[in-house]
Amino acid sequence: MLPFVLRRTGLMLLTALVLTFAVFCLTNLPPNLEKLARSEGSVRMSDEAIASWIINNGHGGPMVNRYGEWLGVMPGWLRTDDKGVTRGRCITGDVTPETAPRYCGILQGNWGFSTFAKAPVTEVLARGLAHTGWLMLWVMIVMVPTSLIIGVLSGMREGSATDRVLSTFSIATTATPEYVSGVIFVALFASGTAGISPWLAEHGWISSRTLFQGTATSAMDKITFWNFGLPVMTIALYGIGYIARMTRASMTEVMTQQYIRTARLKGVGFAQVVVKHALRNALIAPFTVIMLQFPWLLNGVVIVETLFNYKGFGWTLVQAAGNNDINLLLACSVVAVFVVLVTQLISDVGYVFLNPRIRLS
Repeated sequence: MLPFVLRRTGLMLLTALVLTFAVFCLTNLPPNLEKLARSEGSVRMSDEAIASWIINNGHGGPMVNRYGEWLGVMPGWLRTDDKGVTRGRCITGDVTPETAPRYCGILQGNWGFSTFAKAPVTEVLARGLAHTGWLMLWVMIVMVPTSLIIGVLSGMREGSATDRVLSTFSIATTATPEYVSGVIFVALFASGTAGISPWLAEHGWISSRTLFQGTATSAMDKITFWNFGLPVMTIALYGIGYIARMTRASMTEVMTQQYIRTARLKGVGFAQVVVKHALRNALIAPFTVIMLQFPWLLNGVVIVETLFNYKGFGWTLVQAAGNNDINLLLACSVVAVFVVLVTQLISDVGYVFLNPRIRLS
């Protein structure tokens, strides 16, 4: 197992370097740097002034050198402008050129300054990740047990009425995008003029105008069922159908195996056969699918966070891209790459532990 993990870790590091370098090159293209210079300086800057701004702010020189400075494996840049003022990547706050460290990239914890939020990137990123973390937690709590139950019940008796109903539900939820289900949920449960909220208010069953809140902004300060329920249901609904279908397919395959038939012929009860023999083997494939939901939840909730005005990681990523915030955009890409690679490693290791045939081979 140790050589397997070491090989995977080395491959992860190589993949992370390639992906982050590609994103770094794309975000540091000349048009982006020119746009950044105009937004930080003046929209009326001349071409000469733009070129000077780019050089004086450390965006000049070979791309590989700048990537090494940003990563922290090469000394940070230093520039002295026409007025004799020395500036550098490692010179921030009270740090002077004499006391500044030589290396100050992301490996040293210096992620730069956000030009959009006017705050350190680590502060902005930590706030967005914290908000999205709570959203991911509650989505997984709702999505995983529900999808596994639906998949197991559907796969236990293939072709039955229960199987057809649950399979239809799973396909329908998977085929419905988040922005469609989110709008439907808002119209049904968070509208004062449509859906069931006016009817509930008319009969005195709810004291407010709507059953749920149509925005999750207040959930960033205090999470409640009424301000966090709709975004959680919107995201979980799509994932439930996908995981349930994978679980059903795996459960159906396991129930046709010879050892299941042998157990039934020996007189073992159907429920005991499912719990003791079929369930563990049937959950091997869904485990991989469940682990792959973490990168999707991190990067794929952009629409939901925008729809419900919830300022999490997805919202931060959109704002960074829309406002040409290079440092924040690079930080978001690093986090996204890290989450994808780590969850993939956990998935591979967990699959080896769950499947004895792979572990022994």
